[in-house]
Amino acid sequence: MSNYETTHRVSGPWSLRTCRRFWEEFAPFTLPSTSDDGLRTTFLSEHDWTPVDAVVTQDTDRARITVTGTGDLHAATDQVTRFLSLDIDATAWPHVGDRDPVIAAAQRALPGFRPCGFHSAYEAAAWAVLSQRTRVPTAAKLRRSLITEHGSNGAFPAPRTIHKAVTTGRLTLPARKPEFLAAVAEAALDGVLDSRSLRELPEDDARNRLRAITGLGPFAADLILVRGTNATDILPRTEPRLLAEIERRYGIERSLDDLATGWRPFRSWAAIHLRALSAA
Repeated sequence: MSNYETTHRVSGPWSLRTCRRFWEEFAPFTLPSTSDDGLRTTFLSEHDWTPVDAVVTQDTDRARITVTGTGDLHAATDQVTRFLSLDIDATAWPHVGDRDPVIAAAQRALPGFRPCGFHSAYEAAAWAVLSQRTRVPTAAKLRRSLITEHGSNGAFPAPRTIHKAVTTGRLTLPARKPEFLAAVAEAALDGVLDSRSLRELPEDDARNRLRAITGLGPFAADLILVRGTNATDILPRTEPRLLAEIERRYGIERSLDDLATGWRPFRSWAAIHLRALSAA
């Protein structure tokens, strides 16, 4: 077990406290509240599928990141900056609020908030399967059981572990969830769910790649791209709560594409800010 510590400069608005408060209430994996200002989490490295412990603290515009594990800790550190959106140059993000007063209100309500969600596209895809036609609390319970029974050191189970558990009949889940989870695991092992690659693809190509995975539809593709890769400029098109929030906040009939034009190049961020407001 080794440690690696580094300091990463964050460009643009950022508050770890705001991000942590949001993540502590993120239903798929509620983080325990802590008395300090740091964020602590355990995740599965998508570079070598080893468990990693991470601690992140903030000093003005600097993130101090400490990772502990047995695998490639440099790659694990890069993953931390990606799933916390610390690798994004957000100096132009306030300008979106200058163009849109609703987004400006969201920015004021969530100062320094950077979208953070799943540790990887693989975990987001697994959640999409677990939560399909299932209430969120039930899906979260299924996820915790997977970690307890098949995970390592509190991290989500590696793709090969999930696939073996399904093929040997040791994974009991409702309906076709085992079949769909096995397909997700195969895609992760084949590199199809690599977060960085998905983020760099053109939007339609990324969606098509994801929808080719058995069990993943349009909603899952949006979830993975926005909350699994933390892409900044993907517009979610199948999120009913987001659409309802847009209707409530704007009170006008406009096409989603027309409304979101002013959000570029941060359409994902604007959408997540609105969803965060709806949950507040």
